[in-house]
Amino acid sequence: MTDQASAPEPETQDTPDIPGKPTSASRTTLSHIMTNSDTNLLGTVHGGVIMKLVDDAAGAVAGRHSGGPAVTASMDEMAFLEPVRVGDLVHVKAQVNWTGRTSMEVGVRVLAERWNESAPPTQVGSAYLVFAAVDADGKPRRVPPVLPETERDKRRCQEAQIRRTHRLARRRAIMELRAKRAADGIED
Repeated sequence: MTDQASAPEPETQDTPDIPGKPTSASRTTLSHIMTNSDTNLLGTVHGGVIMKLVDDAAGAVAGRHSGGPAVTASMDEMAFLEPVRVGDLVHVKAQVNWTGRTSMEVGVRVLAERWNESAPPTQVGSAYLVFAAVDADGKPRRVPPVLPETERDKRRCQEAQIRRTHRLARRRAIMELRAKRAADGIED
């Protein structure tokens, strides 16, 4: 999340010169066992550790899908559902939900299970990240369209489009407010 991309351009999924890729082509799981060095003052795993794992897995997926470097443009709706403990085996599952011309939304689910138990993993978090594909000079580059394969993939793509609409509307409203304040002579 230290990588910064310039403000995203208006996008469409119209990429006729780039063949699409199925959702499964870039889907990945990153697994990591939590140790004492991952804890916060409460003795559970620090949220920042989980966020880094989320960003790492999402970055791998974005790079795979786009066929090259991709940088984190934004992260939203990071939800921590349950605490993660030392000794938990954490699985971070990520996939591309939606693509525009140069950006992608990656959905991430975080699961945890005790390293020495056979109980099924529990979902402990989720997040949505937007990545921008960049070339060697850091300039935006085109990405292949994502081709949803299952009904779940199709639903995720539709939900991602709603989130994108909300992100753009929020950005537009903030910019309008700032312009109005500047026009009224109010400095921040």
